[in-house]
Amino acid sequence: MKISEIITTQKLTQVQAAEILGIDQPKVSALTRGKLKDFSVERLIRFLNILGNDVEIRVKPKPENRSSASTTVVCF
Repeated sequence: MKISEIITTQKLTQVQAAEILGIDQPKVSALTRGKLKDFSVERLIRFLNILGNDVEIRVKPKPENRSSASTTVVCF
């Protein structure tokens, strides 16, 4: 979602975004529609970096009052 938001905010066409990201336009179309099955997490992070964003992954102990750990993605 964040990649699509950045493409829209920067007023990039799908062709321009494809050139910047080093992929073809149909892949940009898939990204903007949330079709992510062909993209690894590492590749998506690289796209975010190319588009000028830092990506932070933080690992911390779960609170003692929770029975299981969780994963959360937060976008600013």
